[in-house]
Amino acid sequence: MTDARKRTTIIIMSLMVVAGVIISFFLGQFSITPKELGGIIISQFADVKPFWTSQQEHVFWTVRMPRIFIACLVGIALSAAGCVYQGIFENPMAAPDFLGASSGAGLGAALAILAGMNEWMITVMAFAFSLATIWLVYIIGNRTKGNKTVGLVLAGLMVSALAQAGTSFIKLVADQTNELPEITYWLMGSLTGTTQRDVVFSGAIIAVGIIPLLILRWKINVLTIGEDEASTIGINVAKVRFISLICATLVTAAAVSVSGMIGWVGLVVPHFCRKVVGNNMKFLLPASVFMGAFFLLMVDNISRNLFAVEIPIGILTAIIGAPFFIYLITKGGESV
Repeated sequence: MTDARKRTTIIIMSLMVVAGVIISFFLGQFSITPKELGGIIISQFADVKPFWTSQQEHVFWTVRMPRIFIACLVGIALSAAGCVYQGIFENPMAAPDFLGASSGAGLGAALAILAGMNEWMITVMAFAFSLATIWLVYIIGNRTKGNKTVGLVLAGLMVSALAQAGTSFIKLVADQTNELPEITYWLMGSLTGTTQRDVVFSGAIIAVGIIPLLILRWKINVLTIGEDEASTIGINVAKVRFISLICATLVTAAAVSVSGMIGWVGLVVPHFCRKVVGNNMKFLLPASVFMGAFFLLMVDNISRNLFAVEIPIGILTAIIGAPFFIYLITKGGESV
């Protein structure tokens, strides 16, 4: 595929996201027609006599819009992080929770729920513990002997296991009537109860992490050819890897803190995009960003509309993602 066709493909993906967002506004238990949607939005800027109910307006501004935006943001963050991790570690199985960010967030959220904190503090605790976990992984990884990249991965596995053990202990001692179901539901991943504050909080952090990754994507691309080769053309390998890891981890922590533990997005989407636009990070990262947003948005639509009772989105991403990944690596021609 030529570069021009790859750019066209990425543009099509971005239009898919826009179309998905528009369609998602009309899906839900409370029906909102295109005319009513237009009226609700225009009424914020002009004097329009309402031809919609106050309940519809409330649902649109406080429930549907924040949830749609957060689905896109989380999809962007997890897909971009997975793409970057796979490039940096040269490992097709690398995922956003590769360094324990998701496990740390789960521990923080479980502690917050056990302590009886409100939803906002649960988000803050999840984010703080996610960052703390990565900091610990980085400290341990730098103290290992030999290959620092391998040491970082092993440290991530160890710290992640400790965080999961801590979460399991909290579930053991938690009240089985209220606290345990809430912890379990959070760990399954869900966008239920998303607020505008969550959108602003996670959106700002994800933007801070994504922008440097997009700027550095050609340097990240060079890292895949090997450290020695990258150094010979003037790339500061250690600096680029450090910045990329920090940014990828930051967006992962921000996403997990507001959505819970959602798997497979950061693994499946980059593989799919790699099959479509190739391995060049110049095209692969933007494609992963748009496709991640579209994928999670569509999965969330299924989650909140398929049955009367909402299905945790983490369950759906596994149900959809695992078979699709099997197809990619067997019938789809994807190499691992």
